[in-house]
Amino acid sequence: MLKLLLLCFVSVFAFASGGGEEVKFPDLTMTWVGILSLVIFVIGYYYIATEDKYMVDKSKPALFIGTFMFILAAIYYAINGLDLNLVHIEANHLILEIAGIFFFLFVAMTYIESLIHMGVFDKLKYDLVSRGYTYRKLFWATGLLAFFISPVADNLTTALILSTVLITIDKTKKEFLVPGAINIVVAANAGGAWSPFGDITTLMAWTAGKGVFTDFLFLFPASFIGYMITAFLLSKYVPETLPDFDITTEKVPQVMHGATTVIWLGIVTIACAVIGHQVLHLPAMWGMLFGLALLKLYAIRLKKKYNSEFNVFHSMAKIENNTLMFFFGILAAVGVLYFIGWLTLAAVVYDPSVLGPTWSNIGVGLLSAIVDNVPVMSAILKANPEMGLDQWMLVTMTAGVGGSLISFGSAAGVGVMGKLHGIYTFSSHMKLAWTVFIGYVASVTVWYIQYEILGFYHIG
Repeated sequence: MLKLLLLCFVSVFAFASGGGEEVKFPDLTMTWVGILSLVIFVIGYYYIATEDKYMVDKSKPALFIGTFMFILAAIYYAINGLDLNLVHIEANHLILEIAGIFFFLFVAMTYIESLIHMGVFDKLKYDLVSRGYTYRKLFWATGLLAFFISPVADNLTTALILSTVLITIDKTKKEFLVPGAINIVVAANAGGAWSPFGDITTLMAWTAGKGVFTDFLFLFPASFIGYMITAFLLSKYVPETLPDFDITTEKVPQVMHGATTVIWLGIVTIACAVIGHQVLHLPAMWGMLFGLALLKLYAIRLKKKYNSEFNVFHSMAKIENNTLMFFFGILAAVGVLYFIGWLTLAAVVYDPSVLGPTWSNIGVGLLSAIVDNVPVMSAILKANPEMGLDQWMLVTMTAGVGGSLISFGSAAGVGVMGKLHGIYTFSSHMKLAWTVFIGYVASVTVWYIQYEILGFYHIG
């Protein structure tokens, strides 16, 4: 859910910066601050992408470049007598975006941690592995669960939960674990692509006003067919034998009182965020915070009725603050690149005389495999090229689905690499990456037929 929620708020930022009267900033791309900022961004992103190599959490370089680049821009304005009020305006836009992301993610992560504490996901793991399925059936079960859970629980959380199921089934069988891991990553990313809050890219586009809630649902055919083709090809590498699992020696996980109600409260919270944003024009985080208030009130009832040890503040304490700091830093850094003028130059490729929107958006998916889709999508929203609804839906899908092409191309992939350390690696993924690429091409093809030929992508 992290990624999903983050996406919403990145979009809020882009919407805030793009709405109302457009502010014109001086073009500083060819000045010392423009060139230096670009160099700092590239170096910082290198350390973000190679955090496993240098053992430096990605939030540290992200936070450094995001804050330092903006300070440099402000210094340039002060030295050259430019209007510092423009710096203030852009800083306020960043604060608005980051605050929205923080609170949206904060609530979503609190709900996920609450359900983990109440034993919901442990019970899910047990139910799957105790049914006597073959490796291939478990492959399909975990993949389909990932595809349909990620639209409401973001792709990172979904991938982490179901990759834990994989190593619960078998800790060493690579012919099951590697295809199974790729399957979960692809399913989580594809499933998140057709929901406004299933992936950061869709959240960003939704909150930026690039489509209403129902517009994203039309991406389901492209996302599902592309995933199913990849899954079918991967399944041929999975054995049909039974895993070793003795149900008589395994303890059945116990779910705490009130877990079912907490699940329903989570659904109500998401509904409040959607309705509040679409109907009442409130920030999506407003409905999320209302849902957090409901969870806190219900925790009081659980304490009085069952003397439950469930405590919402304990769930909050387990939230990964480094994730929040990473998104602060990376969004601030992208904001500076926009402020300086680099993103306006990048938008040139969308011109019909260069690549045009369709090929550019397809290329975004390939770029997302190398560079995380959050800064990529944030950059596109900031550049705000002239595109119709069909193209905005294409780029939200390709930015999300394209991250599956390489193991570290998405947060879901990075998370699963950590769970299956030494088993699901860059090299093991690349041996089967052709299956992901075929699914990616299939998704784009389905989109083209549905959107460009049939024109079926909008209600009303």
